[in-house]
Amino acid sequence: MFHVLQYQPLRLITQNSLSSMFSRPVAFAQIGKSWFSSNSLLGKKNIILMGPPGAGKTTTGRIVGQKLDCPVIDIDDDVLETTWNMSVSEKLQDVGYEEFLEEEGKALLKFSASGSVISLSGSNPMHAAGMQHIKKNGIVVYLDVPTTVIMSRLKSKQMDRIVGLSPGVSLKDVLQFRKQFYKKWFDIRVLCGGDVAEVIAEKVLDAVKRYQESELETFISTRSSRSGRSTEEDSNKFYFSDVVIQGLALDGGLFVPERGLPKFTAEEWQGLIEATYVERAQVILERCIHPADIPASRLAQIVETAYGENFSCSKVAPVRHLAGNQFLLELFHGPTASFKDFALQLMPHLFAYCIPRSCNYLILVATSGDTGSAVLDGFSRLHDTDKQRIALMNFFPEDGVSPIQKSQMIGCQKENAWSVGVKSDFDFCQTAIKQIFTNSDFTGFLTVEYGTALAAANSINWARLLPQIVYHASAYLDLVHQGIISFGSPVDICIPTGNFGNMLAAFYAKMMGIPIRKCICASNENNVLTEFIRTGVYDLRGRKLISSFSPAVDILKSSNLERYLHLIANEDGQLVTQLFNQLENRGHFQLQKDLLGKLQQDLVAGWCSDEDCLAAIHSVYSTTGYILDTHTAVAKVVADRLQDRTCPIIISSTAHYSKFAPAILRALRIAEINQNPLSQLHLLSSYSALPPIHWGLLETLKKTGNGDHQVCAADMSVLMSHIETLIQNHFM
Repeated sequence: MFHVLQYQPLRLITQNSLSSMFSRPVAFAQIGKSWFSSNSLLGKKNIILMGPPGAGKTTTGRIVGQKLDCPVIDIDDDVLETTWNMSVSEKLQDVGYEEFLEEEGKALLKFSASGSVISLSGSNPMHAAGMQHIKKNGIVVYLDVPTTVIMSRLKSKQMDRIVGLSPGVSLKDVLQFRKQFYKKWFDIRVLCGGDVAEVIAEKVLDAVKRYQESELETFISTRSSRSGRSTEEDSNKFYFSDVVIQGLALDGGLFVPERGLPKFTAEEWQGLIEATYVERAQVILERCIHPADIPASRLAQIVETAYGENFSCSKVAPVRHLAGNQFLLELFHGPTASFKDFALQLMPHLFAYCIPRSCNYLILVATSGDTGSAVLDGFSRLHDTDKQRIALMNFFPEDGVSPIQKSQMIGCQKENAWSVGVKSDFDFCQTAIKQIFTNSDFTGFLTVEYGTALAAANSINWARLLPQIVYHASAYLDLVHQGIISFGSPVDICIPTGNFGNMLAAFYAKMMGIPIRKCICASNENNVLTEFIRTGVYDLRGRKLISSFSPAVDILKSSNLERYLHLIANEDGQLVTQLFNQLENRGHFQLQKDLLGKLQQDLVAGWCSDEDCLAAIHSVYSTTGYILDTHTAVAKVVADRLQDRTCPIIISSTAHYSKFAPAILRALRIAEINQNPLSQLHLLSSYSALPPIHWGLLETLKKTGNGDHQVCAADMSVLMSHIETLIQNHFM
C-alpha cells in the first residue's frame, strides 16, 4: 500500500529508518483537483497536521494514523530530536531563536515520506523552503484552535520550548504572530475549539474526504429538480467557479449548492467569538468554496484585500446598541457607504480568479441605487491586467435613485466601467438583464464576433450572496463577545427588504447554525413581499412601483425569493418553475398551504410609509443623537411593531444616511434644502451626529461632481446596442 515507508502504525522512527528516508527522496507529483487514489483516502500522499503548540497535533496524528492504518511521524519527536540527539527545548536553548528556525528548516528539507500522517512542529511553518518541500507531497491540515484555549493548555503543561517566547514578548503575541504563517500554507482548516482529540481526528478525516471529493460540490438551478434535470444539467456539472462566471442558469433559474450549505457546530461558532471580522469571513467562506475552485491561501488573500484597508471601521461590520433590546448592524463603512460593499469588494477578485484567461468578460448590472457605485468601485480595484479583460455596464432607473446615489454612480465610472440611466424602473432593468442572458442568439453573437462573454454581478449571482452570510453570523458573535447574550440564546433580525438577497443571507446563516429565531422583512409602500409573506399570494396585478424615500427597496419582483422557495419546497424545481412562470405570464401565484406554513415559521413581515419613516428618523435623532438612513428607519418602524421584546433584535443598517441627504434633512425639519449634493452633506455634518458623514462619499463628490453619463429608453434593442458599443470600444 505504501511505497516508501514500511512502518507499523504508531511505531516511532529509528535512526536507521531516518537515514533511509533521507537517502531515498520520493518523486513529488503535481497536486491536482483530486489528491488521492480511488482505493484509499491517503494513497501515496501525506496528511500533514499543522497548528500552534498545544493544538493537539501529535495526539490527533496518532489517532488519524490508527484509523487509516498508516505510519505516523511526529516532526519534533521522531525527526528533530533524533537528528539532533537532544531535546527540542535543549536545542532552542543552545542555538537561540533564529538559528533554531534555520536548523529546523534544514531538517525538514532532508525529510521525505509517503502515505503517512505527519505532525509538524508549531514553528515549522515559519521556514518557507522547508514548508514548500513538505507540502509538495501532501495536504496540509491546519488545526485552528482559539488562542485562549491554546494559552490555557500551555499554561497547564508549563511548556518551556516555544520558539519566539522571550522576556518582553507575551505568549499571546507569539501565537498571534504565527497565524500569518499558518494561513500561508494550509490547504484545509479544521476548527478545533475545545474538542477532544478523537473528535478532532474525525474532523480531519471528514475534511480530507471533502478535499478529495471536489466533484460532489456542485450547483443546480432552482428550476431543476433531482428527478427532472434538464439535458444540459445531466451532461454538465456546475462548480463554484462556473456559477460565479455564469451568474444565471440556462433555464432562467438561480444557482444553489446541490448539497446545501455547510453546518457549523456550536463549538465551532464559539471558537470564532474572539476572531476578527476578516478571520470569521475566511473560515465561513472556506467551508462554502471548495479549495479546488479557490485554494484556501488565495482565498485568505482575497478576503484580506476586500476587508482590510477599504473599510473605515476596524471592526468592518460593528454592532451598536440603539435602545432597549434593539441593536444596529452597521453595514455602511465600506467605500461606497452601503451593505453592497461587503459583496462587491470581494466578488470582483473571486470573479477575476475564476474566469479563464482566454476570454473577455462584460459584466451587466441592474441597480435600484447602491449596487451601481459599489460594483464600479469594486471592479476598479482589480489589477490593471484584469481590468483589460473585464468591463462593466451598470443600468439604473434614471429617475428612481437619490441625487447623491446618481452623482456617486456617475462619479465612480472608470475606464472599463460605465453607468447608463434607463427611462424606467428597477424591475425593468433587472428583467431586461435576465432576458439578455437567456437570449442565446445575442450572447452567441457577442462570443463569436467579439470573443466576449456576459456575466452578472447582481444579487442573483451566488458570489454576491455568499459574503452577506458572514456579517449576519458576525453580528451574532459580536453580541456574544460583548456579553449581551450567551451563545445559543436566540435573536431576531429585521432587514429592509426588496430583492430578498440580504434576508436570504440571514436565513442561510440560521441554517448554518446561528441561533436566529425570526427573520423580519421590512418593506416600504411597495409592500408586495409583505403581503406575500402574510397571505402566500404574490400578486403584481395592478401594482405600479411607488417612488419612496427608501429607493433601494422600491422593488416589486424579489429575485432571490426564488432561492428560498426552492429550499422550502424540498428542491422541487418543477414547482418553482411553475410558480415563476405564472408570475411572468399571469402576474401572480399562490403558495400551497403547507409551503405557506413553512414560510411563516421562518419569516414575518411588515411595511412602513414614507411619513412613518421620516418620523422615526426624527425621533431616534432627538432621543439618541444617532441618524438612521431611510432604509434603516423602515426596518426600525417595522421592528417596533412586530418584535415581542423577549430577545435582542438586530436591525440591519444597510446604508449611510449621507446617501439620502434630502430626505434626512426633511426628517430633521430643515426648511430650505440646497439641491447641491455636496452642500447637503456639509449641512448634515454641522449636526455633529452619529455616525459622522461618510468619508468615501464626501471624497467622491468633491473630486467628481456630477459628470456625464448615457441615458437610454426602456427598450431591449436599445440596451443591446449599448452593450455592443461598449464591447467594441473597450475590447476591440
